[in-house]
Amino acid sequence: MRNIDLSPLYRSFIGFDHLASMIDTASRNEKQSSYPPYNIELLAEDKYRITMAVAGFSKEEVNIEVHENTLQVVGTKPAKEGENEERKFLHKGISERSFERKFQLGDHVKVLAADLEHGLLHVDLERVVPESKKPRKIEIGSKLIENNE
Repeated sequence: MRNIDLSPLYRSFIGFDHLASMIDTASRNEKQSSYPPYNIELLAEDKYRITMAVAGFSKEEVNIEVHENTLQVVGTKPAKEGENEERKFLHKGISERSFERKFQLGDHVKVLAADLEHGLLHVDLERVVPESKKPRKIEIGSKLIENNE
């Protein structure tokens, strides 16, 4: 993998140092397993859905948390005593191991809902940009008066 020097971003973009830090963090090889498999869908212009295949997990065994801009999905499978002696597999293709998956969310992305059905966990997200952050048109020759409230 190539090493990217981000120092030009730090010195030429004032106030965007957090963006350069995010790129730097993303470029590192953070070891995250590929289990469980997932899809990310674009449902509408600002609506997204993450779908994870969590076969064998119940609602009580899956925990979803959002901390700052990180969505964390953790599935814990408690070890049952004597289960290995009762069940003998000829082929075991469905993994029932515990997992932890993290997703980095963009600014103003909120988690709307989560649902678990038919072995698929759906997490719905929406990007809600506040009015103060949306672009606005400034007419030439007009004066902008700020309200000091």
